[in-house]
Amino acid sequence: VQLQASGGGWVQAGGSLRLSCAVSGRTFNSDVIMGWFRQAPGKDREFVAAIRWYSVTVYADSVKGRFTISRDNAKNTVSLQMNNLKPEDTAVYYCVQGSRLITSTMRLANAYEYWGQGTQVTVSR
Repeated sequence: VQLQASGGGWVQAGGSLRLSCAVSGRTFNSDVIMGWFRQAPGKDREFVAAIRWYSVTVYADSVKGRFTISRDNAKNTVSLQMNNLKPEDTAVYYCVQGSRLITSTMRLANAYEYWGQGTQVTVSR
């Protein structure tokens, strides 16, 4: 399974970016959960958002209301629309894939089997 993330970049605070992740090597099905994590310099990896097959979503409190995760099951892609970005959103963002996760584990990094290479998001003041 390969996850290829794209769409990172630099933006001023208050701006928007859209991250995309293309998945290959595994058929999307109802067991597959897609998500995003991020890691800022000197900090632990942090859960951002995750989505089930039927578009049930989970968000970190820090991004709720600003970020929207979505998936296209026919195209094997997942996206993260990030609005009203803040400097504290600066991090490397990772696309992840897991399977058969219960809701309580969707926020845990070690619950996900596959990770993309990461894409840098930088938000300036």
